[in-house]
Amino acid sequence: MLLAILFKPGQAQNAEQFIIWGDNAMRTDDFYGASRFYAEASRQQEGRMELQWKYAEACRLSNQYPQAAESYEKVWRKDLGRSHPEALRWLGEMQLCSGQYDEAQKTWQKVKQKTKDKTGVTAQRADNALSGIAMARVMMAKPEDVEIEHLPEPVNSYDSEFGARVGPGKRLFFTTLRGETNDNEEVLDTALYHASIWNTQEEGDRWVAPAPLERTFPGTSQANSAWSVDSSVFYYSHCPPGAPCHIFGKPLAGAASTVNGIGPDLTTQPMVAMFRGKQTLFFTSDMEGGQGGMDIWMAWIDGTDAAKLTPLGPPINTPGNETCPYYDVDQQKLYFSSDFLPGFGGYDNFMSKDSAGAFTPPLNFKFPLNGPANDLYPTFDVRTMSGFLTSNRIGSLAKKGATCCNDIYRFSYPQLKPLVPTAPPKDTLTVAERHLTSLREKLPIRLYFHNDEPNPRSWDTLTSLTYEQTYHSYKALLPDYHKAWGDPGSETGATDGLAAIDGFFVDRVDFGFSQLNDFIGLLEQALQEGQRIELQVRGFASPLAKSDYNANLSLRRISSMVNYLRAVHSGALRPYLGSGALSIRKSPFGEDQSATGVSDELLDLKGSVYSVGASLERRIEIEQVLLADDGAPQELPPSDTLMHDIGTVMQGISRETTVQVRNTSAKPLSLREAHVDCDCFEVRVPDEAIAPGATADVVVRFTGRARAGRLVREVTISTDGEPATLRLVITGVVAPH
Repeated sequence: MLLAILFKPGQAQNAEQFIIWGDNAMRTDDFYGASRFYAEASRQQEGRMELQWKYAEACRLSNQYPQAAESYEKVWRKDLGRSHPEALRWLGEMQLCSGQYDEAQKTWQKVKQKTKDKTGVTAQRADNALSGIAMARVMMAKPEDVEIEHLPEPVNSYDSEFGARVGPGKRLFFTTLRGETNDNEEVLDTALYHASIWNTQEEGDRWVAPAPLERTFPGTSQANSAWSVDSSVFYYSHCPPGAPCHIFGKPLAGAASTVNGIGPDLTTQPMVAMFRGKQTLFFTSDMEGGQGGMDIWMAWIDGTDAAKLTPLGPPINTPGNETCPYYDVDQQKLYFSSDFLPGFGGYDNFMSKDSAGAFTPPLNFKFPLNGPANDLYPTFDVRTMSGFLTSNRIGSLAKKGATCCNDIYRFSYPQLKPLVPTAPPKDTLTVAERHLTSLREKLPIRLYFHNDEPNPRSWDTLTSLTYEQTYHSYKALLPDYHKAWGDPGSETGATDGLAAIDGFFVDRVDFGFSQLNDFIGLLEQALQEGQRIELQVRGFASPLAKSDYNANLSLRRISSMVNYLRAVHSGALRPYLGSGALSIRKSPFGEDQSATGVSDELLDLKGSVYSVGASLERRIEIEQVLLADDGAPQELPPSDTLMHDIGTVMQGISRETTVQVRNTSAKPLSLREAHVDCDCFEVRVPDEAIAPGATADVVVRFTGRARAGRLVREVTISTDGEPATLRLVITGVVAPH
């Protein structure tokens, strides 16, 4: 209303007065109002750099991306970073948020060149931005097959709605910044809008008019809904004016109170789920101990008491801002938002698998679930293949610029289609056929490696490394790839080469590992339901070495994948690998199948090692999934794997058994050292070498130190012959004593 009065024709106000009003608006976080005041002042004093800086900041903070980019560019051209060194970085961010990827690429390359600390936060962000640009070009050219629904009014409004969560009774809870209304449903004239939690429910093809929850503290903001696992406690963020937000808990019968044990720092966006056997509170905070900015933390939670506060750390948290955690128990996946990881612009949504006690590198939600504007608050339900997100993308309800305000969107994936048109309708498929179709739709899965990895300069066909370990080692070499392509002999060529490498790591390396983890979840379910499955895996290698060497290298790479299958999900697949219910058919191709045109010159490392063409060749592929014939004889376990079932043992009581090992080679074989992956077993190998054709006993002692329940453990035994490593998989049941 004030703006409308001030801008009436005939009203004469000087530029200084508009600047004062703009500064006051900035102090009260009215960024859109400030941008209007600064714009009017700029019309009267065109070309004033400090005013252009203020206008750029107000536009950035009110999500007016093109206007902000234009003003930051003017400031940079005049100032060249002397008074406002952040102008160039913010120009790059605003160009990303506007989808101006060609301009953004040039800007971020300039940021990298002018940043003195090549390993600092700004340089890291520049690398991620350039990776995001390469990714955006690829993904926007081939959008993901997903349906996105913009929730209609009255759920969304011309104000801001965010943080949709499905709560008790399948009602949709969300936070809104819409103005408070009186009994006549007229918006009250108030200078401050307070966030409040509302809820609604879908009935048929419409949404019931949403209603607000009762506020615990009237006149303050209340946001971000969450519930305990049994829905007995309601959690939310309480944000009093001028003070940091804190997480509150409200039992069904009782008053709300702060969650004890978290501390006085900013804490918000609670989410509660069972995680690694404990009820866990995930939340966002800027507490000391994080990576920088806002970080995602977790704590064990019981009612309104929290303990063991822990930041998630890398690879989830970064020096930027990570927010909006949501953990899906069925998939063991963490969903969250970040403005620092490679993305399309602004905040993007990401997912990470809780695998073998650690989170895998985050994967971008892809286009169109993510886009150039802000995308936040991801949720996903694998049972319905649908979820919610918050976005200020173009198309959201807005009166203060196309991207001013957040709205809630629902997304869903279409049902899985039969593999070929002649397949029977989905409701006539057997359970085995459905599993097979789901697994095949993930294929081919391509896993990539650095040159001569794992275990370089070796003729071995096996490795002790898992693919997860080689993946992390590969990602750590990205700076070496940048260095190889950083020669500015041709600035455009160097830029294009860096963008191609960044795109390869995101679109190929990261995507392949994520695809493998999704595949493993489906594979585990199929095996648990009694299916017998064979995976056909082929290997490829770049042509630096001879084909026989490359064939062994490909076998090592396949071995690393098999090791990961053994280790993932606390060894859930080990019994199936040992029994033959899950078998791997290995096809090492070596160089014979590598693409033509890839350099094999040792002196041309840029082409033969660090090029995208060479990198694409260093891979293995899961190319086919077959169901074993139920009537066929079962294959024996691989020669390097032994299975031993100890039956039922008592917790706390030791028990000793033996496993017979036969030497099927033509030479004496010595068993050297046994490594056990827990303290629940002690393993002793024979002192004497085993003669050809003879047998010997390996002593296995259960120590009693194990939790009650199903037991699966792996023992690795090194030898002096072939195979170089024996694997002993011990299964059994631990009964409570």
